[in-house]
Amino acid sequence: MGAAFGDVVEKLRRSTVQVGRGGSGAIWSPDGNIVTNAHVVDGAGQGGTVPVELWDGRRFSGHIVRRSGRRDLAAVRIEASGLPSVAVGDSTALRVGELVIAVGNPLGFIGAASTGTVHGFENRSWVVSQLRLAPGNSGGPLANAGGEVVGINTMIAGRLAFAIPSQAVGEFLMPPREAHGVLGVVVRPIPIDWTPRQPGLIVLEVIPHSPAEHASLLQGDVLVGAGGRQFRSVQDLEIAIRASRGGILDLQFRRGAKANIRTVAVPMAPASVRAA
Repeated sequence: MGAAFGDVVEKLRRSTVQVGRGGSGAIWSPDGNIVTNAHVVDGAGQGGTVPVELWDGRRFSGHIVRRSGRRDLAAVRIEASGLPSVAVGDSTALRVGELVIAVGNPLGFIGAASTGTVHGFENRSWVVSQLRLAPGNSGGPLANAGGEVVGINTMIAGRLAFAIPSQAVGEFLMPPREAHGVLGVVVRPIPIDWTPRQPGLIVLEVIPHSPAEHASLLQGDVLVGAGGRQFRSVQDLEIAIRASRGGILDLQFRRGAKANIRTVAVPMAPASVRAA
């Protein structure tokens, strides 16, 4: 049993990389895709690079292909193949008291592993565990006893460790949905309290230099309609973008706790819209 558990830990260590100046990352696919925290790659631009070192000492220049400050996730790619990638597990199957393993590079100790148990879950946004983490663990994998990665370690609060669930990582890595115009937002449908049958589209992320940013839309705004027509789904937003034909999109949205609806005129341009 001890040897088998040691094999699990060793496999996780080989699938864990050092990112930047002491942060960690998990090799998500054998062809060089790596997942880490957005705060680990702070300081590099959207198309910037960050140093990546593998377990065997090989060093690469990692290209940041996507990141989200809201989710504190980043996707980094290196030019390599045949890498020892992680086995991705189902974070929704975790149970309180279950054994978990964290691997990372805390305080300069490369490939250090620690074990603990699942303490609980916070709003489905965090896997909360009782295990020891330290600066340098951020971005590294959290795995179950079988070695399946169920989260990305992110922060410490008190004596508890918080990890982003693997399910959220999968959603982050999904390719963007495409339309004929660009607004420059990542959105998700949510019910609106005063009209539960009419969903709004909450802005999760505003893409830099996009029409949405130029129109001063903010993360947390709730898009409710366009041209006076209420949204019922993400597809309604895509239809409105196509209908603008590179012209002006009159967008209605709600900001903060107030129920009043604002309107902003957004100059559009051909490209794509992302929805999550």
